[in-house]
Amino acid sequence: MDLIYRETLPNGLRIVGERMENYRSVSVGCWVKAGSVYENTVSGGESGVSHFIEHMLFKGTERRDAGMIAEEIDAIGGNLNAFTSKECTCFYVKVIDENLPAAVDLLADLVCNSKLDEDDIGREKGVVIEEIAMNEDSPEDLVHESLCSLYNAGTPLARPVLGTEESVGAFRREMLRGYMARRYRPENMVLAAAGNFDPAAFRDAVESAFCFGNILSGGAGTAEDADPAGPGEGAAERFRFIEKDVEQVHIALGFPGFAREEKGQYPLYMLNNAVGGCMSSRLFQSIRERNGMAYSVYSAPTFFTDSGYFTVYAGSGEKQAVQVLELMLREYRKVKDEGITAEEIGRSKRQMRTSFLLGRESTSAHSSDLGRSELFGTRFLTDEEILARIDGVTQEDVAAILPRVCDFSAMKAVCVGRVGKIAKKMKEILAEQGRN
Repeated sequence: MDLIYRETLPNGLRIVGERMENYRSVSVGCWVKAGSVYENTVSGGESGVSHFIEHMLFKGTERRDAGMIAEEIDAIGGNLNAFTSKECTCFYVKVIDENLPAAVDLLADLVCNSKLDEDDIGREKGVVIEEIAMNEDSPEDLVHESLCSLYNAGTPLARPVLGTEESVGAFRREMLRGYMARRYRPENMVLAAAGNFDPAAFRDAVESAFCFGNILSGGAGTAEDADPAGPGEGAAERFRFIEKDVEQVHIALGFPGFAREEKGQYPLYMLNNAVGGCMSSRLFQSIRERNGMAYSVYSAPTFFTDSGYFTVYAGSGEKQAVQVLELMLREYRKVKDEGITAEEIGRSKRQMRTSFLLGRESTSAHSSDLGRSELFGTRFLTDEEILARIDGVTQEDVAAILPRVCDFSAMKAVCVGRVGKIAKKMKEILAEQGRN
């Protein structure tokens, strides 16, 4: 039987683990409450600093330069990477069980002992500025980032994870050290492991390797985390059109959703599957299969700690973009008026069960779920509990969330592409639908 292990070290660092004795791999994630929602974007000029620090921690420590970091993880056949989101940063490693001590030592050195060398900072600014440009050149990425900003206007969630060219260009070493002293504190971190490991040995390795003196020497760590969102920071804007000389018009509609722990989360999963989450979904069948007007069409829920939203997306050529928008709205309006069928509920349950169980065949998935739950203070659900929640959703449960997630008066939309000639018509359609 798998063993869930939890412990808080004397310095406040939390350790969670799931022992999976039939596996040979171990996945470890170092989860940090450091994301764009915590950045002082006005008074501190920190927009994008969480993501920039994620990059910098791979550039070298007193013990290892960047080349040695790469060589060490390759020498044991492991995978080492990281990501930054609105609400957290995660550094993660996956190795076979016998190499866990080496992986923990490497991960701790990266997180706790980065040199933040001035020359490296200068070079990495160029890398991140190119990443920002790449994101701007990807219309699908741009439409989703813009929708998140628009839907969460007036809140820290509207801030871009990557920052801006101006903010990144102004980063200085002392500012990075100050932010790390504020956010990379042991009480803001979780070490999550899953796989074949001994909890006591893992705990000893973590306690020995994760030393925070270097980080905390960067400042007192008492500065206010984030500037409060200014009144009206775009909150009144509902529809945004971004002109880009690309082949398709990318359309993203946003509707109210749920926070990470709200009751409607699992009914929304079911609704998503029926609306645009699979090949048999309404949007896919209507827009792609019956009308042949889009290659990529889907829906997706986004969950944050205190809020969330639901996205409906399609990409289509300029000549038929208006018609695609009308089809998107028509299908979603039909869901609001009629709900989804018992057959769709049953199909969604089977698809969700299969997708969930297949995903659980990786120690990485187990480690990720443990880390997120512990970091955000949500209850960790066993596989059996999650399957029971999926099976327990009824047609009535989905119907109960429709007034919220199909509230057209709260709809927001972003369109990216050659929209100059069609923006007026699209805005009229959106405004008409948004009145009721």
